[in-house]
Amino acid sequence: MIQLLLPITLGILAGTITGLLPGIHINLIAAILLSLPLITLFPPIILIIFVVAMATTHTFLDFIPSIYLGAPDEDTALSTMPGHRFLLKGRGHQAVLLTLVGSAIAIPILILITPIFILAIPKIYPTIQKIMAFLLISISIFLLSKEKQSKFWAFLIFILAGFLGIASLNLNITQPLLTGLFGFSTLIYSISQNHQIPKQKIGKLLLPKKELIKPIIATTLVSPIFSFLPGLGSSQSAIISSEITTLSRKQFLILLGSINTLVMSTSFLTLYIINKSRTGAANFIQQTIQLTPAHLIPIFLTIIISTIICIPLTIKISKIFAKNIHKINYSKISKTILLFLTLIITLSTKFTGLLILISATLLGLLCIYSRIRRGFLMGALLIPTILFYLPF
Repeated sequence: MIQLLLPITLGILAGTITGLLPGIHINLIAAILLSLPLITLFPPIILIIFVVAMATTHTFLDFIPSIYLGAPDEDTALSTMPGHRFLLKGRGHQAVLLTLVGSAIAIPILILITPIFILAIPKIYPTIQKIMAFLLISISIFLLSKEKQSKFWAFLIFILAGFLGIASLNLNITQPLLTGLFGFSTLIYSISQNHQIPKQKIGKLLLPKKELIKPIIATTLVSPIFSFLPGLGSSQSAIISSEITTLSRKQFLILLGSINTLVMSTSFLTLYIINKSRTGAANFIQQTIQLTPAHLIPIFLTIIISTIICIPLTIKISKIFAKNIHKINYSKISKTILLFLTLIITLSTKFTGLLILISATLLGLLCIYSRIRRGFLMGALLIPTILFYLPF
């Protein structure tokens, strides 16, 4: 147990950084780790524990920049609008607490579904794999049919995102793609709106227990399925879940928190059961070691310990943001973040990455101004995946 504490501590520290800094995603850190000769310096299990702790922490803290700064990643993009509404009413901290409740709920759900997952997935996955393209197309059509604003614009944005995704994946450049679609576009929109952030109220979250029932049911039914379907993440899982049952804004934020953490956690199970990586953290483990049942115990312990630490950590950091966000020039913060991300992307991906960033940002802005749900931008990953699984 003592041997777990140092990599868990370092992982939580790394996850805090990736969660709070827009554009610094765990996928980027995992890719950097894979490029270093760490496997020769440390036992694989130590590296795995570090990455699992980092990934778990990230799912708790990444809602803070999404809600307070309007700078989400692809997993928290849907929280930006409801979270921002809470922020403009002086209740940004309450929005973070709601996502935190969801993330905390995800852990007992994970423990309950694990035996079912291990028994069922090996039996049904071979069949699902044969119809994967049809399944993903059906889900895409379902999501498009549920768009309330404009199905034409939703379809157009979905297709354009797909073309952009194909180009980016062929060039092996995805960081500027996702940063532009979800980060830059939201920040630029926030600057254009010139919102004045009111003083935030910091108090206890008053949440009747019955408010938890619908998010728990929706998370339990949908998240395990989406964790092993490629090209679909937390955003799509949340959209499908919200179509199953009517949710209030509070319940939707709880749902997003629980799905975000559960999809990440079950990705390690998916890797063990079918040897497929659906997240950057799982991909790191896949490249590092062949998972066995013996590895699942330290992985689960790491998730539980990280959760126990992350709950008070997230509350503390959210309070710091809540106490100071109204004192700071919001426009200057957003512009600083834009410059910071542009610098990172230019240094790491050169002119090609910058071109993808600009294209993705324009598409993200089109999605915002046409009032289409941001989940359709995930066509950037979904359409290339469908093409990969087509049997011809």
